[in-house]
Amino acid sequence: MPNLYIVATPIGNLEDISLRALRILGQVSLIAAEDTRKTKRLLAAYGIKTPLTSYHEHNKKAKLPYLLRRLQEQDVALVSEAGMPGISDPGYELVVAASEQGIPVVPIPGASVLVTALAVSGLPSDQFVYLGFLPRKKGQRKRLLEQISVEERTILAFEAPHRLISALGDILEVLGDRRVAICRELTKIHEEVFRGTVSAALEHFAEPRGEFTLVIEGSPAKRQPAEDFEGELRLLYEKGVSAKEAVSQVAKATGASKKELYQIWLKLS
Repeated sequence: MPNLYIVATPIGNLEDISLRALRILGQVSLIAAEDTRKTKRLLAAYGIKTPLTSYHEHNKKAKLPYLLRRLQEQDVALVSEAGMPGISDPGYELVVAASEQGIPVVPIPGASVLVTALAVSGLPSDQFVYLGFLPRKKGQRKRLLEQISVEERTILAFEAPHRLISALGDILEVLGDRRVAICRELTKIHEEVFRGTVSAALEHFAEPRGEFTLVIEGSPAKRQPAEDFEGELRLLYEKGVSAKEAVSQVAKATGASKKELYQIWLKLS
């Protein structure tokens, strides 16, 4: 029976592709690509002339029956815009449907922005939690951050450049001024890895451009509750320091949640 190959492609630099991936892409009868323009450039660089068909978020339901029919007779390769297919991009549904029909699904591993960012982050990499793309709406994003605020494992997420500043602001407010690694355009010409605190990242990325992967320090295993810092807040309150400045100072010094500190401040005032 023909196989469905899940083929990892470079996340930026075209040299980051395996010999096995090149062989499979040249042997299959059809390549289902999330972005046919980018895949054409990759294939042209290596002289591969396998036919392409588009398979992306907006046509995946309509295209699924066609790909399953092709898989009854011929090998098909699935590639995403970059990296390993099925990770925060179309592919999941095709893998499930092929598996249900008894079609072998064969992984061809390779580049992944997740493990690449984690490896260079300088943050603990023995365990991590992946959130995918952070929610676009502020309220939903803050609720998600609140849910993982006590997560001790390193946290990874994707973010678009036009939402980066807003997302970092929410992270600072909900999670506190934790250590982060902000990875931009990994393996590309303008690759950058910023390591520091959330507040420093906000100052650094004044005009974000490119694709971003966020690596966020997990919650300390024995983090003190915000209530333990009421004394520090009271002293600042009595000195006439503003709520914003007082909460920011204590959060930066202790890693406590700004939201929780602000609630304590309200009680003082």
